[in-house]
Amino acid sequence: MRVLLAIALFAAPACRRSDVPASPPPTKASPEHAPPDTRVVGPLSAADARALATMNERLKEYVALHRRVEATLPKLPDNATPRQIDTNQRLFEERVREARRGAKAGDIFTPEARPVIMRLLAAVFAGPQGRELKASIMDENPVAIPRVVNGRYPDTVPLSTVPPAVLQTMPQLSEDMEYRFIGDDLILLDTHAHVVADFIEDALPHDAAKR
Repeated sequence: MRVLLAIALFAAPACRRSDVPASPPPTKASPEHAPPDTRVVGPLSAADARALATMNERLKEYVALHRRVEATLPKLPDNATPRQIDTNQRLFEERVREARRGAKAGDIFTPEARPVIMRLLAAVFAGPQGRELKASIMDENPVAIPRVVNGRYPDTVPLSTVPPAVLQTMPQLSEDMEYRFIGDDLILLDTHAHVVADFIEDALPHDAAKR
């Protein structure tokens, strides 16, 4: 039911607008062959693991807040219309944003975790498939939209693809969270609330496409 509701939420705007672009598949988890303690670029050092643990702790706090807010939403009927689903979703967005008043960049992508993530991504894109990886991300990358912590991701803007090799470098997420890119910036997207929870500027190495 949770999966069906999430699908319906993103389908709802399309019921009212015929020009909503299709989105790539969700990026909510690393591939099954990528255990959380292993990375494409090798195992983490103890210091890197401690740094990423600070982000994991903030992720847990965010997900706990997400679920508390979700529990306050009116229950949708089994035969809810697209309009009812969209209204419910936008109420969820409003309440999440209210609960995170004052949210800023670095609240989840912590100062300790950011340099580790940047190094891991740089190593992935420095590999032999770096050019192809970046090309796949930039194929439908919404480079021209602003990214704002606690802001709504635009309904009519497609979501970038995030290749498995990139996901395998990152801390795993809960089912309601996804990594995406806006231009060269990595965003953490709450897919149910449709809110940008955090972002890292210039996470994509600029020279990856030249390799």
